[in-house]
Amino acid sequence: MLLVLTTDTHLPKRARDLPAELWAAIDAADVVVHAGDWVDEATLDAFSARAKRLIACYGNNDGPALRARLPEIARATLDGVRLAVIHETGDADGRERRCAENFPDVDVLVFGHSHIPWDTTAENGLRLLNPGSPTDRRRQPYCTYMTAEIGEGHLGEVTLHRLPPRA
Repeated sequence: MLLVLTTDTHLPKRARDLPAELWAAIDAADVVVHAGDWVDEATLDAFSARAKRLIACYGNNDGPALRARLPEIARATLDGVRLAVIHETGDADGRERRCAENFPDVDVLVFGHSHIPWDTTAENGLRLLNPGSPTDRRRQPYCTYMTAEIGEGHLGEVTLHRLPPRA
């Protein structure tokens, strides 16, 4: 099962549209995960129309209309892998311990907010993934998203994709 992980799309404030590479990945994926900060409903509608399956939550920049359509924490089990999606996890310092305590029944936690790619594993085995932002790199050298594979009850390869600079 192929997953696309993204967050902090911030359309149309940070960009008019997502990069074509990310749209192609979304079209090809079995599951698309978005960890919030959509900013507008049109982006959610576009993801919903194109993704075979969408697992998503709202972020701190998402207003009442998006919050009415999305949970604060989204959860799903994909081929035996227990997944949760949340926008904010707090400071980087102590993140693994804090998330392991807050999500003891989860195998993979996808989060956003910082726009900084993150891939670590807590002591209890919880995998924490932040795909960065495909539209707003902030202090990072590239805009990014992730892909991941799930099969036979395990999270397989996770790849961070660097997007080309916008024209």
